[in-house]
Amino acid sequence: MVRPTLAFTALALVALAVAPHAQDMPSAPVAKEASERPAWQAHGMKPPSPDSPFEEVVSGLYFRSKETQEMQADDFNNPGFLAVEQGEELWSKVDGAAGKSCASCHNEASTSMKGVAAAYPKWNEKLGKPVNLEQRINICRSGALKAEPYAFGSPELTAMTTYIRNQSRGMPVAVKVDGPMTPWFERGKSLYYQRNGQLDLACASCHEKNHGKYLRADFLSQGQSNGFPVYRLRDQRLVPLHERMEGCMQDVRATPFKPLSDEFLALETYVAWRGLGLPVETPAVRN
Repeated sequence: MVRPTLAFTALALVALAVAPHAQDMPSAPVAKEASERPAWQAHGMKPPSPDSPFEEVVSGLYFRSKETQEMQADDFNNPGFLAVEQGEELWSKVDGAAGKSCASCHNEASTSMKGVAAAYPKWNEKLGKPVNLEQRINICRSGALKAEPYAFGSPELTAMTTYIRNQSRGMPVAVKVDGPMTPWFERGKSLYYQRNGQLDLACASCHEKNHGKYLRADFLSQGQSNGFPVYRLRDQRLVPLHERMEGCMQDVRATPFKPLSDEFLALETYVAWRGLGLPVETPAVRN
């Protein structure tokens, strides 16, 4: 006998696998009234680049409920601010053989880090490749501090990333994709439109062709990265961008790239470009 739960799961997977081949997936029926749908259309901005795939770019914040938006806006109610406080402590903590802290070189983060994170990923001349903020933090730890790098996904690295990005909150995303960054941008673009997994879906299948529609109980956004790391209510913790990308690939039944891999770094570069001009919101709150 096939258990009901397994049978339902199988039917759901078949439905998802078939739908993406249509140019425009229809929204599943929902019980909510139309007035309860997030009013994301009222919060768009004209993209700075004429090559943008969107007529308007919209932060993922406005694809969430009013309650979630209010939670993010209230620094005392936003659960991601626990990591900001932890990151502030780590900023001044002496660690490593050099007997230094981040503050030893950079002084007050509110001044020295203002606007810095909005430009990442960023070209690193010494490595001959771009690095994202997590990698930049660990370069400093290995070099200036002579300390062990933080592991990806560790509370320490996520807190430090959140703290530094929070210093740019409200400032526009300003990643550069010209010069030596161009091949990485193009690679990220190719990956964004590449179908993957048993469900044969690309990033664009949801976030470009079908944003503003329901997929089961979730309301699809444009997949912007301006709020990461984000506090996900379903996980009850902060989630870094590469972990979210990894989760998306798992959701379509694909073998995901590794966090901080060149593939995800290229994809992060392209996704950041898609959200040029949007304000940094870290720590954002999402479903």
